[in-house]
Amino acid sequence: MLVELAIGDAYGGSFEHAYPSFVAEHNKLTGYVPHHGQPGAPAGRYTDDTQMTIAIAEVLVSGRRWTPLLLAEQFVRAYHRDPHDGYAPRFHQLLSEVRDGEELLRRLQPQSDKSGAAMRAGPIGLLPTVDDVLYHAKLQARITHDTPAGIAAAQAAALAVHYCHHRVGPLSELARWIDGILPEDVGHGGWALPWSGKVGPQGWMSVRAALTTLASCRSLSGMLHATVALTGDVDTVATIALAAASRSPEVAQDLPPVLWRDLENGEFGRDYLAALDERLLHI
Repeated sequence: MLVELAIGDAYGGSFEHAYPSFVAEHNKLTGYVPHHGQPGAPAGRYTDDTQMTIAIAEVLVSGRRWTPLLLAEQFVRAYHRDPHDGYAPRFHQLLSEVRDGEELLRRLQPQSDKSGAAMRAGPIGLLPTVDDVLYHAKLQARITHDTPAGIAAAQAAALAVHYCHHRVGPLSELARWIDGILPEDVGHGGWALPWSGKVGPQGWMSVRAALTTLASCRSLSGMLHATVALTGDVDTVATIALAAASRSPEVAQDLPPVLWRDLENGEFGRDYLAALDERLLHI
């Protein structure tokens, strides 16, 4: 799961908020392309979506009881040991300045409804019960996105993984299943409402776009192409969609080998993600 979502993040990151003409020309799945807005940035490098997901996964496999301080410590640690781009500017600056989780919690103003809590929630879906998923997704969301919409988006992203991993039902029913669990009063009209067009910054937008793609595609390659073709915050959509789809028996696991090969593979790159994946699947 972690390698697949990182591939979605790294590939989608090059197209985040790019002009539609750039997306149409380069979204071919033949390899990573340089980021449209960052000339010289290395292709195949994942963003904050994956880095914060790693932090969540590491806390999960540690077996420790979750607290806001523990999670905040892990967010700070993950960033400082291996700084990555992609964070919102103010949060990026804050992470750069703080030295521990206590300082992060003290200085944060967590009233955001954007996608940061949803993009990192995938591994939480591996937990055994819906109540476990809802509780842990909410706890981690409240650190940075303590709003009804921010929390609901994180819970929905985690529930998508739970549904696929535990084979709750067919993918065609996933969004309706989530609608039956989460309230519809966060301004999006229901998780099963199909998404079309450019994806904006709010978390519910990325999640609903991912759920729409999950309902309509039956291969990881098709899903990655379709999420990027939407334009907008596509790295987050791809991260959420591929995290869930990688655990579904209905989806062909056919990401192009070049995207596996060229995903960054430093200390916390592809091989580290694969090893962490093995541990995650036995929690």
